[in-house]
Amino acid sequence: MKRIVLAAALIAANTHAADKPADTVYRNGYIYTVDDKDSVQQALAVRGGRIVYVGGNDGVKALTGKKTEVIDLQGRMLMPGLVDGHMHPQSGGSRLLNCSLNYEPLTVAQFQARIQSCLDNDKKSGADRWLVVVNWFQQGMLPDGVETTAATLDALRTERPVIVRSSFGHSALLNAKGIKTAKIERDTPNPPGGVITRDAQGNATGLLEDAAQDLAMNLLPPLTVAENLAASKAALAAMRQQGITTFLDAYTDPETMTAFRDLQQQGKLTARAHFAVLIDLDKGATPQSAVADLLKQQKQFNQGPTRVAPSMQVRHAKLFMDGVISAPAFTGAMIEPYLVNKGTPEKPDWQPGPHNGPASYFSAESLRATLKELAHAHIDPHIHVDGDRAVRESLDAIEEVRATPEGKRMRPALAHDEIVAPEDYTRFAKLDVTPVLSFQWAKPAPDTVGALKDYMGPKRYALVEPQALLLNAGARIAYGSDWPVDPLDEWFALKVGVTRTAAPNAGKEYQGTLTAQPGLPRAAALRAITLNAAYTLRQEKDTGSLEVGKLADLIVLDRNFFTIPAEDIANIKVLQTMVGGKIVYQAKRLFQNARSEARRRRQCSLHGKEPQRSCGLFETTSKGMR
Repeated sequence: MKRIVLAAALIAANTHAADKPADTVYRNGYIYTVDDKDSVQQALAVRGGRIVYVGGNDGVKALTGKKTEVIDLQGRMLMPGLVDGHMHPQSGGSRLLNCSLNYEPLTVAQFQARIQSCLDNDKKSGADRWLVVVNWFQQGMLPDGVETTAATLDALRTERPVIVRSSFGHSALLNAKGIKTAKIERDTPNPPGGVITRDAQGNATGLLEDAAQDLAMNLLPPLTVAENLAASKAALAAMRQQGITTFLDAYTDPETMTAFRDLQQQGKLTARAHFAVLIDLDKGATPQSAVADLLKQQKQFNQGPTRVAPSMQVRHAKLFMDGVISAPAFTGAMIEPYLVNKGTPEKPDWQPGPHNGPASYFSAESLRATLKELAHAHIDPHIHVDGDRAVRESLDAIEEVRATPEGKRMRPALAHDEIVAPEDYTRFAKLDVTPVLSFQWAKPAPDTVGALKDYMGPKRYALVEPQALLLNAGARIAYGSDWPVDPLDEWFALKVGVTRTAAPNAGKEYQGTLTAQPGLPRAAALRAITLNAAYTLRQEKDTGSLEVGKLADLIVLDRNFFTIPAEDIANIKVLQTMVGGKIVYQAKRLFQNARSEARRRRQCSLHGKEPQRSCGLFETTSKGMR
């Protein structure tokens, strides 16, 4: 009897709650839900930071009270907020404040002139202070294959040490003063997981690959507390404008998490923040000690389960298995060797070369042991894999760990996957491993054509950026921008994911599609950057789709992702970003357009015209805008 009374009370309470007016109601929209059926609705209501209604216009009337803010979408598209499953926001934010080459293809003269301008504009720094230059599109240097060394930087008018950081994050170039300051000499050994590039005489050229960058990076003064806060604020501002409501910092540190925690405590965290702590065994750590250190950071910064207001979670580990597959680094771990030209530039003869990339940064034994420790600690691994050998070795280790009770609960992600052996495609779905892909890389560009095509050979090159190939093999595709490897432009990335084409102004040599692979279906591309990415963060029950009970993380777009020409996807602008029911970004034109439409409606009404035909107004149906 008591159970019946309690059940009746719960039903009554829920019915009463459903009748309460919503805080915000959206009407007359193309509301793309990303639910199991990819359904489209007209109206959505928010109360207390959660979604309380998704359906037709008529049904939302009961939730519209005197204090409810009603937003007439006028046919605009509303969808879940974007979930960026792999980025480096602190680095991206700090680079917005630094000397930047802006990812542009540059000649040597342009490269030098841009850096000289930064030096000339910095009148306060002394001869011993490093100049840090960022966002260098190393693979885009003009003409294709041009060499850049310390001598390139030594031509500048300065006595300061200079470091130029590749946008890919795997290379850095020093001038002679920088080489001397970093104490790099002829007999300086390559550090584990890194390469000091040398000339034929054994002298350092100034180019440092992967872990060798630390020889200089560790000498840079750390960001101050104020600089860290400024970087975090800049990153969040950029994310709000893009429509990002959740992100994973895929390689963090305590200083970064401190800055984001300070903003969270001030109520200024405008996206749900997840952090992956680096697991690095190169400096004597064991899997046990490395995971123990991660758990200490988790205890210090993790803020518990996802809630309405944005908060911080620390429940991921970052591992590097290799570097990058493109020239000039060739630090991606490949199954077969890279090709080398044994002919001449005029008559090339591309044949297998002497190496297939470095040894993987984790041995098979150490990777298995680390994954088992992470699984036991309930930490999900997020593994950098660029070459097909790094992918295969990671899948092999995950397959072994899956056999353990803890391993069955793990949600591993393999980031990048720029080339995967075809026989490994189906293993992602079989092992429930999520590939987290940067769609914007799947286009003709200096890093996929000039720096990759010949070195792979036609058979392998046909498989690069296998986004649709993995999807068609059953993999759960997720998206990660890897910002600041590229500019933060989620909509350009989605356009490339669908079309595999470059920007119209990329140049004649980069027209057409990247290889003969198909692009992603539009629905799959959006699911990758919403619900699937939320899954990798164990947040899919709260975000990633617009369903009753989920958190009100949503965005309004200025055009419909599904109905515009595919190339126009890159031009989409976010008009409004809401996180947990709170508007964190608002474009002025949203309500300006609303007022304009209201005037048009009044004018049409006064003249007795039929709105849809004479005034160009939209018409909605039960499935949204027709």
